[in-house]
Amino acid sequence: MTIAAREAVGRRFDPALMQQARARSWAVLHAIGERMQPGIGEEEAKAMAADVFRLHGVERLWHPTIIRIGQNTTRTYRQRSQPDVRLGQDDLYFIDLGLVFDGHEGDVGATFAIGKSPQHQACAEAARSLFERVAQAWRSEGLSGRALYDFAAERAQAMGWRFNHAIKGHRLGDYPHAVHKAGDLGALDHAPSPGLWVLEIQIAHSAEPFGAFYEDLLVGPAAA
Repeated sequence: MTIAAREAVGRRFDPALMQQARARSWAVLHAIGERMQPGIGEEEAKAMAADVFRLHGVERLWHPTIIRIGQNTTRTYRQRSQPDVRLGQDDLYFIDLGLVFDGHEGDVGATFAIGKSPQHQACAEAARSLFERVAQAWRSEGLSGRALYDFAAERAQAMGWRFNHAIKGHRLGDYPHAVHKAGDLGALDHAPSPGLWVLEIQIAHSAEPFGAFYEDLLVGPAAA
């Protein structure tokens, strides 16, 4: 498939609306994070998130809401959580949202540590930092999607974290982007264009049962 086909959009696609969807998605994610308290379980958290969606005018979801707590933070999007896991006093969790605003998709994810565990704090920070390093490599060097994930894996290892190779990123667009069947960012042999591709990063501790997740839209300009 050509890069033009992989980056096809609908007739109503508007880059400005894509950026608005991104910004509004981040606002929703942080509003959910402010309501996360020790003792909450994942299903309760998702029900709470639905209330936040209504308050923020979310048009619809384009993928189910994912909230992982504690040991479940090592699990991928398609893996089911271990049941009955609740947020502890010294714990971490991540939120992964796929929201639609004005017919355009947002997809954001971040990990938060609560309490005083330095390992949890370091893990959450490492996922965000690794994302930023990879995104900067895309901007400065114009790396292909495949090269970006090779770079991410190398950097994660150098930072002392286990990299989840199953996470490969994907396209966004005007809803539904899925009609274009664009494939994974990690399989893209071209440099992804700004404002269309989501970079997903998931890492885990090398020995302990916890990890972290971060994702956002790649926004430019990328190197030519």
